[in-house]
Amino acid sequence: MSKSLPAVVPASADVIEIERALSRVAYLSSRVRQHERLMAQAGVSLDRAAVALLRQIADTEPLRPSELANRLAVEASHVTRQVQQLAKSGYVTRVPDPEDGRAQRIQLTPAGREAVDRIRETSRRGMQAALADWSPQDLQQLATLFHRMVDDFLGYADADAGVNTERPV
Repeated sequence: MSKSLPAVVPASADVIEIERALSRVAYLSSRVRQHERLMAQAGVSLDRAAVALLRQIADTEPLRPSELANRLAVEASHVTRQVQQLAKSGYVTRVPDPEDGRAQRIQLTPAGREAVDRIRETSRRGMQAALADWSPQDLQQLATLFHRMVDDFLGYADADAGVNTERPV
């Protein structure tokens, strides 16, 4: 028996504007020129997929390649290729999984940690400059609302996928 879709409710004008703004942010952050400028300023030569992988590992390391693929919503083969390239470049290494001796996890090397730190610092400086005229209160409100939005998106995605979304109290 197939699951029926909920009735379509027209989006409010505010939701439409939020979706438009997020599309613009996604476009700006994925532009090739923007990425190339960020890499040049950070002194790192990596493609966008490699940067996403390094950032994810830095936030949660060490992870199995399958876990990385799941978190990045990409095919496992994509992660495998990226990990091979990053390992050749000295940014990541494979370590035994303490829970399963047959499996491996991916972790950053000191060079990988340095690269991620430089990329993040360069990105933060650019964001700081772009938002220099914003008040501290506006910046705090934006950060709070962004985190809330991401949490709600993740909760919705988990609920839609049938994942238990109850959070510990």
